[in-house]
Amino acid sequence: MNRRMMRSGVIATVAALAMVPTLAFAHSCPHPAPGRHVAHQGASPTTATRAHGRVTTPNGFDLNVRSGPGTGYRVVGTARDGSVQSLRCRTNGSSVRGNERWYRLSHHRGYVSAHYVHVFGALPWCRVLGS
Repeated sequence: MNRRMMRSGVIATVAALAMVPTLAFAHSCPHPAPGRHVAHQGASPTTATRAHGRVTTPNGFDLNVRSGPGTGYRVVGTARDGSVQSLRCRTNGSSVRGNERWYRLSHHRGYVSAHYVHVFGALPWCRVLGS
């Protein structure tokens, strides 16, 4: 009986400790406030442009490229369905079908909703100017 209680206690402790790094990581991720976003300071242009994303829109429609990370920003261009875009950084913005993540494009000042882009490679968080 004591061995069974001891084993159950050890298993419960290991399971509880296994959750600690996950919870710590979830709270350590930066969540930038709305504002003017730029790539992380100190990130060289070569490391900032390593990530790419493939545009995947329903029915082959073009994806709107916006001036900021949200649907309330004006449309400054489009990206074709299936095209591969070079991405600079990621940030949070208005929700698109439950996804608040937005990606800043490397080649010009514009953002696309992460709901319609499948990313290849690591992508840093955007930094808000003035913070």
